[in-house]
Amino acid sequence: MKIFKLPVFQALAVVSGLALSAGPTLATTAVEVPVVQIRAQAVPTGFELDGLVQPVQQSTLSAQASGRVASLLVKAGDRVRAGQLLATIDDRETLTGVQRSQAQVAQAEAELRNARANAERSRELQAMGFVSKAALDTANTQLSAAQAGRDSAVAGGRQSALAQGFTRVTAPYDGWVLQTLSEAGDLALPGTPLLTLYAPLPLRAVVQVPASLGEIARSASQVEIQIPAGKSASPQWLVPVARSVLPSADPVSQTIEWRLELPTAGAGGLVPGQQVRVRFVGGASDRMVVPVAAVMRRGELTAVYVAAGQGFALRAVRLGADHGTAGVEVLAGLSAGDSVALDPVRAGLSGARPQTAAR
Repeated sequence: MKIFKLPVFQALAVVSGLALSAGPTLATTAVEVPVVQIRAQAVPTGFELDGLVQPVQQSTLSAQASGRVASLLVKAGDRVRAGQLLATIDDRETLTGVQRSQAQVAQAEAELRNARANAERSRELQAMGFVSKAALDTANTQLSAAQAGRDSAVAGGRQSALAQGFTRVTAPYDGWVLQTLSEAGDLALPGTPLLTLYAPLPLRAVVQVPASLGEIARSASQVEIQIPAGKSASPQWLVPVARSVLPSADPVSQTIEWRLELPTAGAGGLVPGQQVRVRFVGGASDRMVVPVAAVMRRGELTAVYVAAGQGFALRAVRLGADHGTAGVEVLAGLSAGDSVALDPVRAGLSGARPQTAAR
């Protein structure tokens, strides 16, 4: 087998010929990318703050009876139903009180029957003249005292039964166990917290507004909460169904707490403690914005592809507030009149050029 060697200048000529022959093919496969011209437009003004999701209904269930925790039937993360048994406290002492009250009721019932029979006999004997009116009055007084004693014993029985019921801790509503604060074997006293329970809905966003921005926040035309996006969805802004402002500022942080109740339809995927973005919308002003789809983020780099002649040039930008469908505000890196690629992935391909019919 013979190997032919070409001089260097002949090899370069062959490569150049191949490149020239491939030119028309590359030209016909050029990628056209739609662009949009950047200009100032009216967008809502205001400011944004970070907030936290909190349940509207959250309870710390505490012991109402003394004794050791006999059993804790749930753990953090468990879903519970209203009336479900959550924990039990040693009820031997309260059970003894119930038995004592039952005995006192039985004794009071017996004394009442005796006093009633005595009053009846005294009434009959007084009618026949065998006893005096004073003896009848004494019998009636004893009957009234026996009735009062019976009522007192019955009330004591109800109180003992109520104390016995306090040894069984049940869920006041449907919800989730947020955390357990005691374990089986711990000594429980009245007021000792056992566990924390919360209802999954409704939820609210709590935001701490600096006192210096209090008047601006109150004069805002609209307050919106940004819900984090899922895997395939984009972030959405929700309008609270109710809001309340605490009447005092925190003396240390100098902030005022705002509580914004979220609509049930849009808050289903949130959990307590999750961070959200709260936006206070004021009037409107002219800002340069760029569509969110045109922004490319690679690590710490935030950039867009700007049309430059028959191609694109990558340019770093500094972004500001997100104005939703209007786009995201551009603070630096672009000027009015620049044309930005709407598809940064295609704009980065070799041979990409701006689409002829730009909007």
